[in-house]
Amino acid sequence: MNDIIAELMTPEALTALMQVIAIDLVLAGDNAIVIGLAAAGLPKEQRAKAILIGIIAATVMRIGFAAVTTQLLQIVGLLLAGGVLLLWVSWKMWRELRTSHAEEHAAEEALADADLNHDGTIAKGVPRKSFAQAAWQIVIADVSMSLDNVLAVAGAARDHPTVLVIGLVLSIALMGLAASFIARLLNKHRWIAYVGLAVILYVSVDMIYRGFVEVSPLITGAG
Repeated sequence: MNDIIAELMTPEALTALMQVIAIDLVLAGDNAIVIGLAAAGLPKEQRAKAILIGIIAATVMRIGFAAVTTQLLQIVGLLLAGGVLLLWVSWKMWRELRTSHAEEHAAEEALADADLNHDGTIAKGVPRKSFAQAAWQIVIADVSMSLDNVLAVAGAARDHPTVLVIGLVLSIALMGLAASFIARLLNKHRWIAYVGLAVILYVSVDMIYRGFVEVSPLITGAG
């Protein structure tokens, strides 16, 4: 226990931990908004079921990806590939942060199952869809965003296994217990999402740099 505390008290570990917390907050909220928006087009009796399936799936996928991703990043070249993937995630997040307010509000109302703007409806104006369509959208989003989350946490934690474990446990807890709350928080305080985006961008560039340093001797040797 003392060793764990000592590890967390180093400046490098504290910096990594702050980065991991920011990543977890932003990606959990982002994932929740995607789930809420996919479920918003469903009738009321199906909406809660779709959201529950989405959150459970995201939680399970984070556990599964965590079990393999940290090992895969030890393979030469995959750190570089992971950094490039996170760079794409940063671009995708930038576009999502510019999503219309109406869409985000519809997602929030679906997640809360409440008429938050008191217009007499929940998720007004969202195109209707079948349960199968919503479930498929949610599962596809969960696969992508769970992998993004685990990759980002693993990249930020670097050589601090305790920070890595804390980050992955926090990611799972936030997705399972507080997803809708975080989605509303990020929509209300937009700057938190932009801070998280900046952290993910930094982690992706750092992973690309470290991955390039890792593979460059192989490239040089091959040449």
